[in-house]
Amino acid sequence: MNLLYIDPGTGSMLFTLLLGLIGAVFYGVRVAVMKLRMKLVGKGKTDPNRVPFVIFSDNKRYWNVFRPVVLEMTGRGHKILYLTASEDDPAFTAGIEGLKAEFIGSGNKMFARLNNLNADIVLSTTPGLEVYQWKRAPKAKWYVHIPHAASEICLYRMFGIDYYDAILLSGKYQEEDIRALEALRKLPEKEIRMVGIPYMDEMVKKSSTVEVPPAEGKTVLLAPSWGDSAILAVYGGRIIDTLLDTGYHVIIRPHPQSFTAEKERMEKLMREYPDSDRLEWNRDLDNSAVLKRSDIMVSDFSGVIFEFALIYNKPVIYTDPDFDLAPYDAWWLDRPLWTVSALPRLGKALTEENMPKLKELIDECLSDPAFQRGREEVMAETWMYPGEGAKRAADYLCEKYEELVLKEGEVK
Repeated sequence: MNLLYIDPGTGSMLFTLLLGLIGAVFYGVRVAVMKLRMKLVGKGKTDPNRVPFVIFSDNKRYWNVFRPVVLEMTGRGHKILYLTASEDDPAFTAGIEGLKAEFIGSGNKMFARLNNLNADIVLSTTPGLEVYQWKRAPKAKWYVHIPHAASEICLYRMFGIDYYDAILLSGKYQEEDIRALEALRKLPEKEIRMVGIPYMDEMVKKSSTVEVPPAEGKTVLLAPSWGDSAILAVYGGRIIDTLLDTGYHVIIRPHPQSFTAEKERMEKLMREYPDSDRLEWNRDLDNSAVLKRSDIMVSDFSGVIFEFALIYNKPVIYTDPDFDLAPYDAWWLDRPLWTVSALPRLGKALTEENMPKLKELIDECLSDPAFQRGREEVMAETWMYPGEGAKRAADYLCEKYEELVLKEGEVK
């Protein structure tokens, strides 16, 4: 009898056991090395792969939100890694020293890059952190949200900003809404810093330099948002017909998302109402020229209402569609939207009943001085520190960075 003989079944089992032991030892060594590395970093040694400041933009149209902050930060000697989901983002051709732009694609590729960031501070205007596929990266320390409109912070999809660490705001009513949501959801309080609106500060500067051709007669800008509650979804071609009946020149500038989410509707309307000497469609990336050209705006719940009214000091006509708040953070709050109180001070409401009198509404808004006073009130409520937004935002980011680095150095 051969005592060294091992049957095939037993041999296979022993071989598997040996591989398992080798794997366990390898894994244990790897974990020990990682712990040692973290311990060394915790004793004040800098992680050479960590990026101090990252900006994430999910669309090129938000470059105007970030550009003034980028200029202020790089002007102070800081370097910015700018991650964008748009291959043709203006950041790539901005020529700003200290700014490195990177196209990170979309979908899973984009989320894989974001979810593995190694950064001190991540600044973004994108909601939904920790809600869908975008997760807080284990090695990213601090997430800061900056809004891209001068209005409600609670009109993001539900839980949109819950998991940010800090929010940069421009009005006290926004802070009150955030604190109310935190209390209802039993969330820790986020840091809130009032900074103003950097991109609107830049729009003010630009408005004085933009040249537009002299107009013959009045120009009306139709600037709808997108979705089932937006003006083109509710009224369709009727609103365009009614505007053309006023005899004024009409410019239609849909929300950029309309051409993606409502492509068929947009294509149909553009076929039925082609460009002419009385009507034009506008899709410029920069809206400065079209806003300056227009005497009055017709819109719905789009944030561009506040840009038009407060920067260009002009009245608006707004629709009051049946707006379903169910998907939004505002649904949780037992109070009316701030926008509901602001809009009547900026212009007149357009309804099914008064649509035939749209020309009279336009003429009243253009001539009544009460709307000038209303614009001043609304501006005081939603635009703190005009002209100081980029500086104040950069102040916060720099202060927070120094605090985070100091805390890291204190870890033993």
